[in-house]
Amino acid sequence: MEFHVQLNGFRPDLDVIGDVIRGVDAAALLDIDPRGTVLRVAAAVEAQELIALLGQAGHPVTRAQVRQLPSICCGGCSG
Repeated sequence: MEFHVQLNGFRPDLDVIGDVIRGVDAAALLDIDPRGTVLRVAAAVEAQELIALLGQAGHPVTRAQVRQLPSICCGGCSG
């Protein structure tokens, strides 16, 4: 799943968040948009799990801050 998380002016530590999320999905990718307002996460988790993981990483967010994007998966890498 791909998610956009509104940061509301706080720039989190990507290394810490990445370590926590990769504990669940080793292939997870994340970055912050060029404006520094959106954390972008691609990981095999559901929205509620991502919210919990961000809280564990010291960056609590609300459900309203998390937007799940429509899948753009072509199915080509699933075997």
